[in-house]
Amino acid sequence: MSDLHDLCKFAQRPVAAKAVEELQFYLKSGIPATYTIEEAYNYTHNIEDEPLTTTTPLHLICTHVPQDIDEAESKVVESMVEMLLEYGAGWCLTDVNNETPGCILIRRGLKRLPIYNQIVAAGIRAELLLRKVSEYDMEVISDTEEVDHERFGDEVPQLVEDKEPLVTAAPKIEKDDAPDAPSQNQESYLQTKLEYRDNALVTKDRQDGVMMSWETDLMRLGCDSLFKGSVVDGEVDSDINVLNIGFGMGIIDTMINEKNPTKHYICEAHPDVLKKLRDDGWYEKPNVVILEGRWQDQLDTLLSSGNTFFNGIYYDTYSEHYLDMLELFDFVVGLLKPHGVFSFFNGLGADRQVIYEVYKQLVEIDLSNYGLECKFTEIEVPKSTLEEKVGSEDSKSVWDDIKRSYWSCPVYYHPEARFIDV
Repeated sequence: MSDLHDLCKFAQRPVAAKAVEELQFYLKSGIPATYTIEEAYNYTHNIEDEPLTTTTPLHLICTHVPQDIDEAESKVVESMVEMLLEYGAGWCLTDVNNETPGCILIRRGLKRLPIYNQIVAAGIRAELLLRKVSEYDMEVISDTEEVDHERFGDEVPQLVEDKEPLVTAAPKIEKDDAPDAPSQNQESYLQTKLEYRDNALVTKDRQDGVMMSWETDLMRLGCDSLFKGSVVDGEVDSDINVLNIGFGMGIIDTMINEKNPTKHYICEAHPDVLKKLRDDGWYEKPNVVILEGRWQDQLDTLLSSGNTFFNGIYYDTYSEHYLDMLELFDFVVGLLKPHGVFSFFNGLGADRQVIYEVYKQLVEIDLSNYGLECKFTEIEVPKSTLEEKVGSEDSKSVWDDIKRSYWSCPVYYHPEARFIDV
């Protein structure tokens, strides 16, 4: 097994085509593409627990691919990565440093390499395949069955120094990630008390960031996009209707209302936010229509009525996931005017850049299936969002009073979707 891991460390230069043949031999011999150095370590030390971290061959390739790799060597490495992915290598497994293979390439400044795009493409395929599997309630059989150590045992090396043993305890589910956490479960979120601050809306007890003022520039982009849908053949539509799903701090809704559309619809479900809307006088604004409740119910009513259509639709909710957005797309195509624009706060996977880019391409694919073309504008996010939370008086991080950051990407991909034939 040491040969497999050493092969992925590129100790010999140049990286030759023989490496592909050797890798194929190991994989065809039954060694899983996800077999890790931690599993090898546990075997050599007679540790029966499953390791907590997963440093796979793909992690090793991304860690050791030469900075000065030439074109011929790059082709070899691409073939190795392709083969590992074909044999089930995990594109988003994390290692002892909580890094995916793509994260390692980004940290090393090697995002330009073709293998980075291979990893992103693998993420897209995995997401699309997972949806199909879920549709038919199929059981997925893992490809990480036990390695035949009787056959390969003599080759398993001591991979980690004894003075720093690997953590082998079973991973615990953090409350932040539990299925019933407010950030993961909408029913739980709607029952959670919220608190408005000067620069944020947070869950009162947990201090989860629901919305924050650093998003203001991103909201302005969204507002501007919505009103692009009010122009028809160079002329302004006589009846401009705009829908925003998720009021939050009211940042984008304030911007929308300043543009004085014919009708400004706001869909909001959380009782504390609805109270904020009432206290701030939104119910009394003559051109504002408040839709109280979940958008799944409210938009269904609008669609059934058949007499309300929008120049712009914006979506920005909390505790919902991408599968919820896929359901939203059904309503968007039914409620959007032919020249209208759909946009949303694009925080999909934004706590990890490689996943953020996977979702960017997924959105393009999925919206195209609905007859919508999505184009993205890249803008830099405020530097304060990239500062780690330290909690000191001189800290410049926006996350200091927030439970944890929900953003770590240097660039924001602002989406703007229109019907393809417009």
